[in-house]
Amino acid sequence: MKIKTKADYAAQASVLKAMGHPTRLLILHSLKKRETCVCELRDLVGDDLSTVSKHLLVLKNAGLVAVRRDGNWLHYRLACPCVLDFTDCIAGLRK
Repeated sequence: MKIKTKADYAAQASVLKAMGHPTRLLILHSLKKRETCVCELRDLVGDDLSTVSKHLLVLKNAGLVAVRRDGNWLHYRLACPCVLDFTDCIAGLRK
């Protein structure tokens, strides 16, 4: 078993930081169901396209989502589904 270093924990913290916004959590849970076009995510979130795109970029840079281009449209999918196990685990902590 590998002993975790400070850098390993820093990498994990960056993923948690990317997840640390309600809109990004909504996007992640939506992508659990299926690959989704950025325009559909815009409608779901209720923000403008540029704001949703910025949230998606944060999630992509953290390795949580992957993107596929189809013509002019970008389609996103969940790249790391197990992170939703974590959110389900903490869902009941505070209500």
